[in-house]
Amino acid sequence: MNSQKLPEKFLSNIWKNQSNNKLFTTSDGKKIRVIDPGNENTQTDGPDFKNARIKIDGITFQGDIEIDSFHSDWKDHGHIFNKKYNKVVLHVILSEDHKYNYVVTRNGRKIPTVGLDSLIAPESRNSIQKAILEERNERLYRIPCGNISDDINEKSKLEFIQSLGVQRFQKKCDRILQRLKELVYLKELNVQEPVVQYELDEKFINRTFTHTDFEDTKIWEQVFYEIVFEALGYTNNKDIMKKTAQSVELNLLRKYCDDDNFEDILEAIFFNVSGMIPSGIKYNDGATTEYVRKLIEHWDLVKKDYDNKVFKKSQWNFAKLRPPNFPTIRIAGGIKLLYKLFKEDLIKNILLECEEQNDIKKIEAFMRNNIVVKGDGYWHNHYVFDGKPGTTIKYFIGVARADDIIINVILPFVSVYFEIFGRKEVTQKIFRFYLNYYQKSESRLVSDISKSLSVERKQGISVYHQGMISLYRNYCSQSKCLNCEIGKRVFN
Repeated sequence: MNSQKLPEKFLSNIWKNQSNNKLFTTSDGKKIRVIDPGNENTQTDGPDFKNARIKIDGITFQGDIEIDSFHSDWKDHGHIFNKKYNKVVLHVILSEDHKYNYVVTRNGRKIPTVGLDSLIAPESRNSIQKAILEERNERLYRIPCGNISDDINEKSKLEFIQSLGVQRFQKKCDRILQRLKELVYLKELNVQEPVVQYELDEKFINRTFTHTDFEDTKIWEQVFYEIVFEALGYTNNKDIMKKTAQSVELNLLRKYCDDDNFEDILEAIFFNVSGMIPSGIKYNDGATTEYVRKLIEHWDLVKKDYDNKVFKKSQWNFAKLRPPNFPTIRIAGGIKLLYKLFKEDLIKNILLECEEQNDIKKIEAFMRNNIVVKGDGYWHNHYVFDGKPGTTIKYFIGVARADDIIINVILPFVSVYFEIFGRKEVTQKIFRFYLNYYQKSESRLVSDISKSLSVERKQGISVYHQGMISLYRNYCSQSKCLNCEIGKRVFN
């Protein structure tokens, strides 16, 4: 027996051995007596007990019994969509939730829910509850069809997941193109972001753009910068990282590009604008005192040229993040990439490599070498300003995060660039690269989904990796099983 099923299996045993002739009362007052607990279902799909007989308020019903740990499992496990559960007459859980006293079958019938509390010794309830919660946390991204999708052949599942991965890539391309159009239009109107709030009017919506509108390399650099910083923010800080990039415009940074202390100036601008430098405190070590002094010194020289938003530390999310993923470290990594953009023609070199190189493996190595950022300077052993030095950070941007940026930022960016300028053959090359790229980034979500669908061997290939993310976010977590090609086959 799979260890993940033990908590519910335990509840099933209680139902089978102790429920006969027991009287239950639902939270809304219904009296339910068990005449026959039914026959245990030994198949992998369908309700846990068949042909049970129960009496609800004096009326006898014959049908199936479903055992779940929690009331919400009825929906989370997909029973609400599965016609095999249409004959269920009673939903049984560990402890009755007084907010919800029934579930609904696919054909719209209400099924009463009862808890097994009365059959379990009080001293055992807490340990059982704890075991169930631990088991649930182990499968954080459980999907409704996870235990029953094996009946669908792998090819069908992978075809649908791949199609979602392709759609996800195209949406990223569309988003980049839209942002490029916005910047072209704002430049024409002489609108500066983000000081002036604006709405894109009907003229913009109806505007036809040609490749000549996108010949200004500064527009491409601004978009690249914004989407890279957004990607460095992960889920928790992506919005504020993007807002920071839109506030600290590249036109400002260009003024100091030839300064001998350019990288120090970048750090001064970003850490002052971010609002992360604490004031009025005594720092824990001399290195921090000296570093902050230098940041403030450089900021005093350049802040006259900055008239956009300054953020607060409270707007940044540090909670539940591993220290190497703190926004301070991500900003430090982003600054290194900005330095490459200005000093080493990062974008130009990426475009040339994709255009001229036909060996996918060499393109892959080139991109990783340019996006991976080694840790150095103050941040290689600090995580925050008001903390003590910690474990050395080897990379500000490691291979796994670099792969995320390559897949979600650089490939769509390059694809849009060559599409606009009529280089279809390069766009097709980039798309083939996306279909075959094996990314080293790890994702708990993708790992859980791939295991649930028994397609673990494909989870590292980018198009499937991205497709699984899309599957969970757009279908599984939204309970849109009957709109999903896998769900349609499982539940029909």
